[in-house]
Amino acid sequence: MSAKKSFSTETSERYSRALFEVAKEAGDLEKLETDIKSFKSLLENSTELKNFFNNPTQSIHNQNNINNVLSEKFSFSKNLKNFFSLLIEKRRIFFVSKIIDSFLKLCSRKRGEVKASLISSKKLSESELDNISNDLSSSMGTTIKFDYKIDKELIGGLKLQLGSFMIDTSIKNKLKKLEQQMIEN
Repeated sequence: MSAKKSFSTETSERYSRALFEVAKEAGDLEKLETDIKSFKSLLENSTELKNFFNNPTQSIHNQNNINNVLSEKFSFSKNLKNFFSLLIEKRRIFFVSKIIDSFLKLCSRKRGEVKASLISSKKLSESELDNISNDLSSSMGTTIKFDYKIDKELIGGLKLQLGSFMIDTSIKNKLKKLEQQMIEN
């Protein structure tokens, strides 16, 4: 990984920090985070909406109209609506996904949370996820939030990644190790 950030990453982080500071000053951070999560879900579930905002040939007027409709329909905070308007006016709305991710990381960091990746071979219940999170949080001395996914190719077991620390108890990994041992012998 290079030491220098890409233009899009640096720009996205700058915009997300600005939004974070404005929301914090206005005492609107919690509402804004909820609204942003709703918008992120909309983007992830609507290819048309994603394409609309990523299309540089869309007029500023059309994009602002959609922003107004979405803000009204989903009761987005005034700060979020104005922020999207600014992105549209500056022709930076196509950075919105990166800005959202960066903003959510800032909110998580403010709460003292650490993100971890958890992948299991089968769907875990909420209580199982909570137990894993609580056990890990107490041993680490900080709140751990999981990015949880299911990967049936693991056959069985879990994979947990926390920064550069990786625990892989999957059957797939064990079979891979056995295969390597057999090749070496």
